[in-house]
Amino acid sequence: MSAEDEVNGNKILAESLLAQGVKYVFGIVGIPVIELSLAMQQAGLHFVGMRNEQAACYAAQTIGYLTKRPGVCLVVSGPGLLHALGGMANAQINCWPLLVIGGSCAQDHEGIGGFQECSQVDLARPYCKYSARPPGPTLIPTHVEKAVRLSIYGRPGVSYLDFPGNLLAQQVASSKVVYTAICPDPPLAWPDPALVRQAANLIMTAKRPLVIVGKGAAYAGAEGVVRDLVRTFNLPFLPTPMGKGVVDDNDIYCVSAARTTALQHADTILLLGARLNWILHFGRPPRFDPNVKIIQVDICAEELHNSIPAKVAIHADIGIFTRQLVLRLASQAWGFLSVSAWWGQLNSKIDKNKANIMKMIQDTRKPLNYYTTLHYIQETIPKDCIIVSEGANTMDIGRSILLNRLPKHRLDAGTFGTMGVGPGFAIAAALWCQVYAPGKRVICVEGDSAFGFSGMEVETMFRYKLPIIIIIVNNNGIYGGCDEETFQSIREEGEVTKVTPPTSLSTNVHYERMMDMFNIKGHFCIDIPQLQDALEQSLQVKDAPTIINVMINPSADRMPQDFAWLTESKL
Repeated sequence: MSAEDEVNGNKILAESLLAQGVKYVFGIVGIPVIELSLAMQQAGLHFVGMRNEQAACYAAQTIGYLTKRPGVCLVVSGPGLLHALGGMANAQINCWPLLVIGGSCAQDHEGIGGFQECSQVDLARPYCKYSARPPGPTLIPTHVEKAVRLSIYGRPGVSYLDFPGNLLAQQVASSKVVYTAICPDPPLAWPDPALVRQAANLIMTAKRPLVIVGKGAAYAGAEGVVRDLVRTFNLPFLPTPMGKGVVDDNDIYCVSAARTTALQHADTILLLGARLNWILHFGRPPRFDPNVKIIQVDICAEELHNSIPAKVAIHADIGIFTRQLVLRLASQAWGFLSVSAWWGQLNSKIDKNKANIMKMIQDTRKPLNYYTTLHYIQETIPKDCIIVSEGANTMDIGRSILLNRLPKHRLDAGTFGTMGVGPGFAIAAALWCQVYAPGKRVICVEGDSAFGFSGMEVETMFRYKLPIIIIIVNNNGIYGGCDEETFQSIREEGEVTKVTPPTSLSTNVHYERMMDMFNIKGHFCIDIPQLQDALEQSLQVKDAPTIINVMINPSADRMPQDFAWLTESKL
């Protein structure tokens, strides 16, 4: 048999990924996947070398969310996969498509102490929908197709495929490889017409209706019909953090500024692709009316009735259901009164909360607070940019100040509350923009603690010429740090590990000087004119990242809330 008639596992795997619509691979190479990464590039895949496996995993899942085809995270054996598990858990809980490919110890070295030997298929299983090792090179395409299909069908999630070094290197006759057709897009679930009628009847008889728009509506591409629903029938809506932009945050029907009032007093809630988990306080009193009627629409049947029973539970594609609901309400010539008592209650609370926030925004004294800083960022950045954000107060306050006009344009710590996601998310978003939205900017707003998890990915951004603007809202700590005087007095203590507050970081750290590594000027800001100038300069940079380091008051906090942001356990 001639060499031309043979093919190795590396080539089969690379071409199988391409055949299944995969375009991007993020990872860190080493034994035994160096040759695989080269084969991937030769097959026509984009390979993005990252600095940390977790960040690679975050980037790969973001591409999956934005394109609805999984990105690939490529890792080495043992520690490589272990480092990626945090990213896998994040994608699985966030419901984002992801395919992780792990190199592993050669099969004849298993059980005798092979290099980085690890039970990888079993380790990955709790964090994914499908975890397997192809038995030989000829069946690689079959497993790749299944891994891709399971990552996008039903509730999107994670697949893991394991490849021992000897399997990747093995040569087989090309005629024996079992090639498969491309996995088609997932079938769309249509709602039961009787349930659509029940949902419409509940909405039409509601006195205090509310639409909650979740990340699932953004993933479904349902923004057009959801906007029709809200605007045609004068319905107040509340977006979840990554449901922002499905309907413009500036829309007159958005009641984010009266979130607590809306949740606490709504008598009927239409839940579109959102889950009643901790983000929505489980749908339970006192954050919700104990008698609220929930209309739950989800692509995952197992999610229905979770936490509390829904009055109407509908397994369906969000877009298809909402279109049928709009037609049903229109056929009844129904529209909720924009001058109702419910709208009056909501608007009164919106006006009060906005007035309180405006007082914070107008306080430009040094050191700055969160609201002022984030407001002037919002005033300067492009209105159609993708906003990536993480950190405690930085992210949470930013959800109300940094606005989105378009779906999938808010990427943050999400359901798993994962810190360190920002740079990886931003890298993937910037690569997506190059293909699908040339000229669109990615703004990565980080707390100083959050930035520390994955900060070296700025080198990845520079290497691939990605014009990401990183803004670090620096309060010297986690939640809050110390001022300079207090910090220096602590350092004079004999045993600093016993007296330094666990939430504290070093004060006035010049993170922007990381740009010196690339002979690029970073920006250190302590007031609003400096911040505005730094943003204007950064927006002119088209082929490299920039860092803007904004110092704020270490004691700055969010405004007083009616309830704690996290629902406490009662046990």
